[in-house]
Amino acid sequence: MKNVLVTTYWSYKEPLIQTYTLPYVRIIKKNLDAKSKVYLFTMEQQQLAMSKEEWEFEKQKLNAEGIVLIRSKYFPFGIKMALNFLLVFLKLLYFSITKHISTIHAWCTPGGVLGYVVSLITCKPLIIDSYEPHAESMVENGEWNKNSKAFKILFWFEKRMSKRAKTVIALTEGMKAYAKEKYNTSFQNYYVKPALVDLDKFYMEHPKKLKLIEKYGLTDKVVCIYAGKLGGIYLDDEVFDLFKVMHNYWGNRIKILLLTSKDKTEVQEQIVKFGIPNGIVEFLYVDYSEIHNYYRLADFAINPVKPVLSKRYCTSIKDGEYWAMGLPVIIPDNISDDSNIISENGIGAVIEEFTHTEYLKAIKKIDILLKGDRVELKQKIRSVAVKYRNYSIAEDIYQEIYKK
Repeated sequence: MKNVLVTTYWSYKEPLIQTYTLPYVRIIKKNLDAKSKVYLFTMEQQQLAMSKEEWEFEKQKLNAEGIVLIRSKYFPFGIKMALNFLLVFLKLLYFSITKHISTIHAWCTPGGVLGYVVSLITCKPLIIDSYEPHAESMVENGEWNKNSKAFKILFWFEKRMSKRAKTVIALTEGMKAYAKEKYNTSFQNYYVKPALVDLDKFYMEHPKKLKLIEKYGLTDKVVCIYAGKLGGIYLDDEVFDLFKVMHNYWGNRIKILLLTSKDKTEVQEQIVKFGIPNGIVEFLYVDYSEIHNYYRLADFAINPVKPVLSKRYCTSIKDGEYWAMGLPVIIPDNISDDSNIISENGIGAVIEEFTHTEYLKAIKKIDILLKGDRVELKQKIRSVAVKYRNYSIAEDIYQEIYKK
C-alpha cells in the first residue's frame, strides 16, 4: 500500500487548489491501489476560510474518493508564519509516520518547502510538481528585493529542495536550464506538464446563456473577457490603457467583461482615470464554478501577465481555458511557451511593448481573425488546447511515476 502526502500552500477554496491541484490529485489516486490514500494539505487564508459545515462536506466527499483533507492556518511572511511553520511541520511529520506515507508530492513553492523538510526528516522520496521559480519572481514583481530575508530564505530552500527531489514535474522544458544555472542542479527524472484544462467543462459548443447576454447588453457587441487579478504578477494600468484603445477602435461596439476580485471602487477609479465611458467595462466577481459560462459570451480574451524573466518558466491556466473555448488571446511576449504558441499558430496577438501603437496592432489582428470564418477559427484554437493542455498529459506522467 502506497500513501501519498501532497503539500500545498493554498486555501482549499482557491482556484489554485480547485483547478491546479485537485484534478491531478485524483489522477494520482487512480494510479494507486484501492486501499491507498492521498493526504492533501492546505493552508486556509482567513478570507477564504470554510465554515465547519463546508469543511465537513468537502472532507466526506473526498474521503469517498480516497483523498483525505488536512488543513492549517495561513500567515504571511513574518514571525507568526515562522511559528506556525513549526506547528505545520509537526503535524505533517505526525501524518507521515502514523499514516505510513511512502511519497511526499509537493506542489510548487513554498508548498515545495514544506514537502522538502518533511522528506528530509522522514527520508521519504520527494516529488516536486508544477516546478517553477518563485523567489526571483517575487523580486521581479516588485514585492520583494534581493537583499530581503524573505528572498534569501526562499531561494535557499528552492535550491535545497531541487537537489533533493527524486522527480520533478516542471511547467516548461526551459525550467531544466534555469535549475542548472540558478541551483546548479540536474535531474534524472524530469517531466513537463503545463497547466492543463478540463476540456469537457471548457467546451465551446455549449450554448450561451441568453439571460447573461441580455443582462450585460452583449447583443451585436464585440466582447472581450479577462478573468483574473490585477497587480502583483499581472499588469494593472496597462490593462485599462488597452481597454481605452479598444474603445477608440471599436467605439460603443466593444464590451469588456472584467471578472476580478479587485475592489470595485478601485476598478471604477481606473476606468475614470483612463477615460473609458461608463457601460463599456462590466466588472464583477464570478465564482470559478460559473466562469466557463462567461467565457462562452466572449469573442476574444486577454491574459495580462507581467512579462518578467521568470514567467518564461511558468504557464497560465487562463490561456488553456481560453483556447479550449476557442477564443483568440492577446498576451505579452515571453510568457511561458504560450506567447510562441499564439504567434506561431496565428490564434491571437502578442504585445512586445506597452504602447498604444502595439495595442492597436494587436487589436487589428484580433479584428481580422473575428471577421474570418469563426467556426474554423474556434476549431483551430480548440485543437491547440487539445494538443497542449489535455489532462492525458498528466495521466501519462503520473502513471509512469507511480506505477514504477
